[in-house]
Amino acid sequence: MTSQNPIAQLHHRQALHFLYPYFHVYEAAVMTLDPSIYVNLLVEKFHLIPGSQILMRYIKSSYQDDPIRSIIELFLVFFTLRYLLSKRYRPDKNYVKFTQQVHIHIRVYSKGQEIDDLVDEWQPESLVTPLSRQDQTELDKIPVIIGPAGPKVRIQSHPKPVLSASTFNFLNLHSSCALRERAVSALRTYGVGACGPPGFYGTQDVHVNLEKELATFLDVPASIIYAQAYSTVSSVIPSFAKRGDIIVADKGISFPIQKGLSISRSTILWYEHNDVDSLELVLDQVRREFSKKPLTRRFIVTEGLFESTGKILDLPKILELKRKFKYRLILDESISFGTLGRTGRGISEHWGCHASDIDILIGSYAHAISSAGGFCAGSEEVVAHQRINSPSYVFSAALPAMLGAVSIGALEILKKDDGEMIKTLRELTKVMRTGLNRIDGISVSGDSDSPMVLISLKEPVPEEDKILQDIVDECINNGILITRTKRVGQEMWPVRSSLRLCVGLGMAKRDVERTISVLRGAFNRRRSR
Repeated sequence: MTSQNPIAQLHHRQALHFLYPYFHVYEAAVMTLDPSIYVNLLVEKFHLIPGSQILMRYIKSSYQDDPIRSIIELFLVFFTLRYLLSKRYRPDKNYVKFTQQVHIHIRVYSKGQEIDDLVDEWQPESLVTPLSRQDQTELDKIPVIIGPAGPKVRIQSHPKPVLSASTFNFLNLHSSCALRERAVSALRTYGVGACGPPGFYGTQDVHVNLEKELATFLDVPASIIYAQAYSTVSSVIPSFAKRGDIIVADKGISFPIQKGLSISRSTILWYEHNDVDSLELVLDQVRREFSKKPLTRRFIVTEGLFESTGKILDLPKILELKRKFKYRLILDESISFGTLGRTGRGISEHWGCHASDIDILIGSYAHAISSAGGFCAGSEEVVAHQRINSPSYVFSAALPAMLGAVSIGALEILKKDDGEMIKTLRELTKVMRTGLNRIDGISVSGDSDSPMVLISLKEPVPEEDKILQDIVDECINNGILITRTKRVGQEMWPVRSSLRLCVGLGMAKRDVERTISVLRGAFNRRRSR
């Protein structure tokens, strides 16, 4: 100690002088085993810290005003201290650098290759599974039409024109010279496309006129047009139905409607296909099970003329249940518009109801109208809501003005015709269905007024798709173009394979009779094998 630095000796004496009183306190605490002595000592030392008085006043006032806040702040303090004092995470040091040789226990599998070589050799898993032989055959058999798609068409696989019984050209408006002239005139006036969404800079006067014409034609307050028929219903449904809402839907609805239900993320309940008794049971079940839960929006979703079966909706009973259980009705008339009703105004005219009784009426210009795009009709509020909330309307480019002009012309033709075309279409449909029902071994589905006819084998058999495709090929070879219903594997309910043919005004009665004869021969040869 005598050789220690004089300054260090001074600091040592000052420290002893400062701690000397606490040695007696510590000795007294040990002798008496009284912990309060320690507490008093800590409190005295805490008060010597600068700012301690301010901190104590803040803690006292905070605890009195909001004790929960003090507890949360204390927890955050401890969490922060624990985080700062905890060890940092470091990855395992037993990694192998890309430039180093792989360890011995890995060499057994890599045969001495370096890791960067293994990375070069690695092949990612295929994005899609390879096409099966059946899938490739279906792709190869898709007919390619050369020239216009009218009542008679030329296809690459056949040297002569064939009668087209596969498209939705029910009224043969595709061949209308008046509509062609209107399309050419609109093309020269407006150009090729709108090049922008309707809500930004894609709305043209022809779009506004088409919406007014359709609203007048259906006798509803307003309507809105979409550029694509498929995305119309799949965009309209999620515009109104959200998570937590309840949708009661028919099991036979088309695939675009199913996609709309999926996108909406609503609670979906199903009733048996075109069965109003089943619908009533489901609606009553919802009323009992959800009576004590928060009130949400509730919808019935169905079709006017079902694409999967050709059946016609019993609209009066649906409207009765809608009013009884206080639901909103979303009705897709993509096929029934232009084919049902005395003048082609759809399912509401077919049953003598008013279109305004349907809350949300959806249709297509791409079927009987022979144009493109879709529409939704209803109240002013329903239409205005879609202009800012329907994704397909807001973000897709507007319908080309040429197609809008064609749709306006088609509506004008329907008004002037006053039901004569629909009457003729119904007569041809009756001839077609009567003849097909006489063919043995097949089942013809759909309502008698439906110009879309679906044909399936009476008894399910193995490789049904292949058998039906063989019949399609045989019909094409005999000059009749029909098609087979296709599936994408994402359907919510299984759909049985069938043949689909459409009756149109482009057919004469002899064409219908010839179609029946070709199909009868194809099915008879199939049964004889």
